Amino acid sequence: MTADRRTLLADTAIDVLAAQGMRGLTHRAVDRAADLPSGTTSAYYRTRQALLTALVGRLVALDQAELQEAGERVPVPRNAAELAVGLAEFTRRRLTGEGRRRSLARYACALESVHHPELREILVPRDNAGRRIVRDFLAAHGAAGPEGADERTVTLLTCVDGLVFDRLVNGGTVSVEEVGRLVAAAMR
Repeated sequence: MTADRRTLLADTAIDVLAAQGMRGLTHRAVDRAADLPSGTTSAYYRTRQALLTALVGRLVALDQAELQEAGERVPVPRNAAELAVGLAEFTRRRLTGEGRRRSLARYACALESVHHPELREILVPRDNAGRRIVRDFLAAHGAAGPEGADERTVTLLTCVDGLVFDRLVNGGTVSVEEVGRLVAAAMR
């Protein structure tokens, strides 16, 4: 029950952070959102930093599971157009529903990690099946060797992440054409 309760509290903290921002993330707010007695969250996560660390760890676990599953489910793109469509679909998932909620929380945590390096260590991008598909595609289509493909993968995915951030802040969607231009630049 303790592990389930910790997961529930971390998931609820993600919701609170996405809805109310960093200032709204409190033990009481998580208790209320989880419909638990006052003091429950602080019994499991004594300090705000402990709660934030649990939230970030859960966020990374959810993201990694999604990316791993997507990488195992989605075939390797045959051409740049297929890669652009796949990445555009990924951005759409990041801008709606649960993906939006997690994106908002992730960016708030990334900013917080400037002041709390221990969070940065948790947020470091990790290898997963989705990232490997992009890297393997770029390597097979002209990126300069394995190191070049790694660098271009990071650059491409950082640019895609930037589009997600921009659309969260300014509204709108990400088009396949926009992503296609980024893929073409990564392949040059």
